[in-house]
Amino acid sequence: MHDVERFLAMLNSAGVDTIVNLDGRWGEELAANIARYDAQHPGRVLTFCHVDWSVLSADFDARSAVDALTTQLVASALAGARGVKVWKDLGLQVRDSSGALVMPDDPRVVAVLQAAGDLGLPVLIHTADPVAFFEPLTQANERWDELQVHPEWWFGGPGLPTFSELMRSLDRLIAQCPGTTFIGAHVGCWAEDLDGVGQMLASHPQWNVDIAGRLGELGRRPHTFAQLVAAFPDRILFGTDCFPPHADDYARHRRFLETDDRGFAYSGDPTPPQGNWTIDGAAIEPRHLPGLYSENARRILRLTD
Repeated sequence: MHDVERFLAMLNSAGVDTIVNLDGRWGEELAANIARYDAQHPGRVLTFCHVDWSVLSADFDARSAVDALTTQLVASALAGARGVKVWKDLGLQVRDSSGALVMPDDPRVVAVLQAAGDLGLPVLIHTADPVAFFEPLTQANERWDELQVHPEWWFGGPGLPTFSELMRSLDRLIAQCPGTTFIGAHVGCWAEDLDGVGQMLASHPQWNVDIAGRLGELGRRPHTFAQLVAAFPDRILFGTDCFPPHADDYARHRRFLETDDRGFAYSGDPTPPQGNWTIDGAAIEPRHLPGLYSENARRILRLTD
C-alpha cells in the first residue's frame, strides 16, 4: 500500500482530486482493483471495467453472446465499476467464431453498450490509433521513428480496416446508442482532424472527448483546439494517459492549456516519443478551464462534493 499512498501524495501536490483507473478488467481482477484503490480511497480513484469480447469467439448465437456480456457488465457494475473501457482491439484484433473482425458497430457490440447506458455506466472508447499508423510504412511517414521501435503499432497491412473505415464504424455505433454517455479517448480518436471531432460532437450530444495522450498533436494546432473548447466547453475532459503520472506531466499539460508559450516539448522523454516537433500553448479562456479540468468529468462520472 506504500506505493499507493505515495501516488496519492503526488496527486495532492499536483492539485488532482480524482483519477480514473481504466484497467479494471472484469471478474476477480476487477474486484482486486476496486479493493486496492476505490475501496481504500473513496472518491480518489474510480475504476472502469472492460468487456471480455473473447466471448464473441465462442460458438454462441448473437443473442446468447449479448446476454453473456450483459450479465458480465451487470456483475461489474454491482462490484463497483464506475464505467466501461473499450479498447482499440475492437476493430483491429477481436474476431468472432467465424474468424471475422468485430467492428465497433457490430450489432452485438451495439447491444452491449446500450446495456452499459441502461446501467448508468459511461463508456470510454479508443478506436483506431494515430492516422500515421495506418499510412504506408516508409520514411515519409512522420511517425517512422516511433514505428521502428514499435512495429506492432502499424496497422496498414492487408486484412485490416482503414482508419476511415474504423471511424465511420465508431460514428455508427455512437448514433445507435443515444442513451449511453461516451468519452472518445485521445480527442475523440482523431486528434489530427479537430474539425471532424467538432462534427461528431455536434452530431451526437452523448459524445464527449478527452485530451489524453495527444498533447503532441493538439500543440500543433493550439488555436483550433482552443476554438473547439470554446464551441463545446461542457464536452471536453482533461486526461494525460500517463500511468503512473508524475508532477511534471501535469505541469506540462497546464502549460499547454493555460499559456501561449511557444516551442516547448510535449513530453518529458529525452527523445520525443511521437514525432520530432515541439508544441505551442493553446491559452484556453480561463472561464472554460474549470469545466475542462473537473466539472465535465464530475458530471459524467456522477461525482458529488
